[in-house]
Order: sequence, then C-alpha cells, then structure tokens
Amino acid sequence: MGEVVAIPARKGRAVAMAKGQRIKVINTHGQQVVDAWAFNRQDPSEFMSMEHTRTALLRAIPRVGDALVTNHRRPILTLVEDTSPGIHDTLLAACDRYRYELLGCKGHHDSCTDNLAAALATLGMKAPETPAPFNLWMNIPIRADGGLSFEPPVTKRGDHVVLRAEMDCVVAFSACPQDMVPVNGLACTPTEAHFQIL
Repeated sequence: MGEVVAIPARKGRAVAMAKGQRIKVINTHGQQVVDAWAFNRQDPSEFMSMEHTRTALLRAIPRVGDALVTNHRRPILTLVEDTSPGIHDTLLAACDRYRYELLGCKGHHDSCTDNLAAALATLGMKAPETPAPFNLWMNIPIRADGGLSFEPPVTKRGDHVVLRAEMDCVVAFSACPQDMVPVNGLACTPTEAHFQIL
C-alpha cells in the first residue's frame, strides 16, 4: 500500500492513478466534506461529470458498485467500498470566491475551486473548467417539495470510501474550507482528511 497522504484542512491535493488502481479517501475526524474530481490523464477536457453520472445511474447519490462517468459518458471511477452511511452529494458546485462574497465574506477565503487549480498545478495540469465535484460526505437532503438544505455530515471518525480508476486519470481532492454554513459539522471548523493509494 502507498503512504497515507494528508489533505490539509482548507487545502487540496492531486495524484495520478493508473487504470485498475484503488484510492482510499478517509474522513479522518468524521465531519469533513471532501470535494473530489477526476480527469482523463491523456485529455483533461474529459472529466468526471456529476450531471452525466446522475443520468447514467438515475439517482442522486452513487452507491457501492456504481461507476462515476465522464462528460463523454465513460466510466472513470467506481465506488467500490463505503464504510460511511453513504450520504454524499452530486448536486452542488464547488465553493468559490463568489459563494463566500454572497455569504458576506470580505477579502480572501480559501475555496475548493482554488484548491482544485492549485492541486492540479503541482502536477503541471490545468482544468478546462471547474466541474461540479463528487462531494464526499456532504449532506444535502432533497425534501419532498424539491427543496435543499445544508446539514452536518452523518459520518463518524475514520469512515472511508474506496474508488477504483477505470482509466488512467488524475484525481484531486479538497478538504472543503466552508466555515460559514454547517456542511463540515455544526462547529463549522474544517479539518484535514487523508487518502492512500491501495
């Protein structure tokens, strides 16, 4: 197994994966949302797409055994293990400077959008856009009337998911820096998470 790599609180990390490799993403402290993206290593304009995945799966939250597909409708990652209650989000965009400005933030605030760009830059890559992420452990229930709300994660310390690469790809993660609504727990305190290539 590979080394356990920290995704620092409020920051991002990226790693290249070969087809067939698996990566374990760990909710180290139990309340941290981790935004996840994947890009075709040969052609980053092909990337994991939540809208295409929802179309393929006909549900809003992937389950163990489900393939997450790209904007070319090809599998890129498969969810092969999940020790959490299985509550994740595929609906919401990554946080960005505009989101924090709308929430009343003055000046710089770390964001998942910036974290993705910085993480990919460490591998000499640039995303063609910021795709909607697979928001691991983010709890955005869909009410009967179609409404949404921001709720704390229902995970516990040490919960993890394992994702299998279905093509050579680059995966990126952001330990979401959201501290103005309780997506990272009622304390609104982002924490580190970890990943490990298996």
